Amino acid sequence: MQIRTGVALVLLVAFAFVAAEDGDSKESIEQLVVETLVKPETCTITSEMGDTLQIHYTGRLMDGKVIDTSLSREPLVVELGKRSVITGLEQALVGVCEGQKIKATIPAHLAYGKRGYPPTIPADSTLEFEVEVISLSQQTPWQKIVNDVLPLLCLALVPTLLGLVGLYLYNKAHAQPQGKKKNKDKKSKKK
Repeated sequence: MQIRTGVALVLLVAFAFVAAEDGDSKESIEQLVVETLVKPETCTITSEMGDTLQIHYTGRLMDGKVIDTSLSREPLVVELGKRSVITGLEQALVGVCEGQKIKATIPAHLAYGKRGYPPTIPADSTLEFEVEVISLSQQTPWQKIVNDVLPLLCLALVPTLLGLVGLYLYNKAHAQPQGKKKNKDKKSKKK
């Protein structure tokens, strides 16, 4: 598990691409960049999709303006894979451990995109989040079944149920009426 996490973080950083706009000192990034600020000495359990994290965060625009923070509130509870936070932040939280602090630079397409979040976040804004992982709860095997297997099972059941309803309606439409069938049986008994 530790090796996989290290590879994931290396891949995220390796694919980071920073491109300066022509004539501007402003930078726009194309990929998520995750930097570890503090990592605990012992990091035996790392987060995966389906795990639940409690985090404190501060989100900023690239000019340093704070757009949101949880420091004055209770920690934010994030279940990875449930899309309760922006895509870039969720991706940055995969592979972290309890007590770890990260800085995630999130491109606009993994944040609020072309529409932004007026009036706080302008369109096409790159965001920077500093996040501290307060606690990490791994998903139980039962949660894994509910989150992974149940949706697939439902996808398989819908066509099956539709097929059964169609078969029932087909058989009902092509069945002889009960009254005529009884009359035929009575005529055959008379002969």
